Amino acid sequence: MADLYALVAEHLEKARTSAHGRSAELLLHDGPLRQSLIVLTTGHELGEHETPTAATLFVLRGRVGLTTASDTLELGEGEFAPVPHERHGLTALDDSAVVLTAVTEV
Repeated sequence: MADLYALVAEHLEKARTSAHGRSAELLLHDGPLRQSLIVLTTGHELGEHETPTAATLFVLRGRVGLTTASDTLELGEGEFAPVPHERHGLTALDDSAVVLTAVTEV
């Protein structure tokens, strides 16, 4: 068991000293289920990438933009949404921490 908010603080410090402005940790890997903590500092992003079979994004801290070719969904602290089934990216609008829950196969 881990203190998620302590991990957020730890990874925010790592992200602030990283040239890429981000830090991440795999929290759970159980068969096809994965949960990851992703921390991004303001203005940094995860570039466009493919979607796993199914995924959700939950914002623990800050605000993020979840972008696709045709849309941007802004999510704030305490909000979650399914990850679109198309190429997408993630941008930190503030210093942000999210939990990505993904199913990698059915």
